[in-house]
Amino acid sequence: MEEETSDWQVTDLRKRGDGMIRNYPNLCKPITLGRVTFRNRMFSAPMGGTDITNDGCIGPKSAAFYELRGKGGAGAVTVSELMVHPKTDGSHAYHLDTSILNSLASATYAADAIRRHGAIPSIELSHSGMYAGTYMTDKSRQQSMHQWGPSDTVRPDGVEVKALSAEMLAEIVEAYGRAAGLAKRAGFEMVMIHGGHGWLINQFLSPYFNKRTDNYGGSLENRCRLAVEVLKSVRAAVGPGFPIEFRMSGSELFEGGYDLEEGGRIAQQIEPYIDLLHVSAGTYQRGFGDTHPSMFKEHGCNVYLAAEIKKHVSVPVAAIGALNDPRQMEEIIAGGKADVVYMARALLADPYLPRKVMENREDEIVKCLRCFTCMAERAQTSTRRCTVNPLIGRELEGDEIIPAREKKNVLVAGGGPGGLYAAYTAARRGHNVTLCEKESEVGGILKSEQALPFKHEMYELSGTYRLLAERAGVRILTNTEVTPEYVEKEAPDALIIAVGSEPLVPPIKGLDGGNVVIVNDYYLKKEQVTDEVVVFGGGLAGCECAIHLGMEGKKVRLVEMRDELAPDANVRHRPLLLKEIGKYAEVYTGYKGLEVTKEGVLCETKDKERVMVPGATVICALGQRSRSSAVDALRDSAPYVAVIGDAAKVSTITNAVYWGYHAALDI
Repeated sequence: MEEETSDWQVTDLRKRGDGMIRNYPNLCKPITLGRVTFRNRMFSAPMGGTDITNDGCIGPKSAAFYELRGKGGAGAVTVSELMVHPKTDGSHAYHLDTSILNSLASATYAADAIRRHGAIPSIELSHSGMYAGTYMTDKSRQQSMHQWGPSDTVRPDGVEVKALSAEMLAEIVEAYGRAAGLAKRAGFEMVMIHGGHGWLINQFLSPYFNKRTDNYGGSLENRCRLAVEVLKSVRAAVGPGFPIEFRMSGSELFEGGYDLEEGGRIAQQIEPYIDLLHVSAGTYQRGFGDTHPSMFKEHGCNVYLAAEIKKHVSVPVAAIGALNDPRQMEEIIAGGKADVVYMARALLADPYLPRKVMENREDEIVKCLRCFTCMAERAQTSTRRCTVNPLIGRELEGDEIIPAREKKNVLVAGGGPGGLYAAYTAARRGHNVTLCEKESEVGGILKSEQALPFKHEMYELSGTYRLLAERAGVRILTNTEVTPEYVEKEAPDALIIAVGSEPLVPPIKGLDGGNVVIVNDYYLKKEQVTDEVVVFGGGLAGCECAIHLGMEGKKVRLVEMRDELAPDANVRHRPLLLKEIGKYAEVYTGYKGLEVTKEGVLCETKDKERVMVPGATVICALGQRSRSSAVDALRDSAPYVAVIGDAAKVSTITNAVYWGYHAALDI
């Protein structure tokens, strides 16, 4: 999402005669690694491509995906991930092999796409080891094949793992060097060796996975041997001055894995062979929520690992872990905790975050919600989407807003996320745009998120969208309902209906009682909620409210008629959500609510038993329904009418923003 820097901003930034004063000087300071200088300390972390060809080439959609982060101002952009040895690693990812038609060419186009915007292109070299093939092979085939790892074992899913021989390890070491040399030839100016997150090199580093008794197992020096040999092979291939980065987990964060103290010793073994040490956390398979911190964790929750390891090494250190606030990132570097900060999801939400920081436009940053839509879409459809950025996954279609041929008067009814983004997009195209919100504050359903600290960025999103819309020229009117009469008076050329949804409140006896709070209104009535609560409805909204109430120390009971909780949560967020539910709430699934009383919710079980689930306060979280009557009244009010978001179909913020964006492009 690119916003032009207006004249007033440029004047403001350059008001001093001796140059621009940057709000975050440490983040914006260049850094030299090897013989390569990077324009700032904000690097784009590895994120997988989406159109990998059958023979492992980088497709044009992926090249455009990486290019957007280069265009957005990142110091480095890392392409993820190049599997160096297909013979022992069957993962469906990139390969760089001159025997594969278009392999070198596709890598060259990707590197050039990044470099031509001033960012340094880097590529992650990896081997999945015992977890190879996990994402490309169906369960039946997995059971009939084996994978390669440090030691003979059987994976938790039943797949057999065979120990790599010394001869095979020599092949893999050579393959790393060969891939690094080709990456340099393709125009990449740094390589990242992936030694973390439970992949092959990490498996050798780990006492949990590595049970070998030869020169590659046992002592710390032996467990580091493969990593050192790989780094020596890579250095021989790329030569002096070419930056080599090593990505490691500072701690594996599970019982039997290495801890932070040993992580520091591993770093010291690796240090002589690298230019940058990238400290992450955990293992992908045993701690997804550690490696990819969820909304339930603090921002920067893994930075302490980098900060501690930095005390024991002299090479520059990079930190990562749910970073999206320039103030926090500035403090990390200024405080000596790290020399570089990496972002992944934050640069999906706003690829232009680094550029906005460099230009002192940090108030325009659209922050990542840590909702995992991006990773869930990757798991579900092998594509990529972002809740707050409709460009993601569609970069090849163009990331520039093309001015409309004819300037029109556009009216947007509703100031939720979809309506705000539609108005913002229409204004950027040059239309005269008015957005009307019947309430006193924009934000729609996002207003309810302000009471949940772990979802506060979702509430902040509406403020950011409003700021962007107003700076683009949108006139925003609150306390103004769009009726057929209002549309007739304004006579717009185009009407975007984004009136949202309303809570579903079934005709259950007592649900209108004084001890009942609708989940959407919790932020207004939180003081009325007692210390013993029944959350009536186990969808996503009910579950997240239950977690919050439990975090506050309340006794929470969660009632759901279905057999499972939160089926509307995405596949990446849901397991982490359920883990939190287990900490903070008693769960009653298969319970049909019959009546709400002062004592709680009277339910019927599957066995037709009647059970009172006690709680002095009842939170009603039984879903949403579209405001269909308001939509029907407005459908024929203007020549062009588009219905978006929950007004069209109760869905997600992702769809509301995406539909709003395209409704504005279609005017």
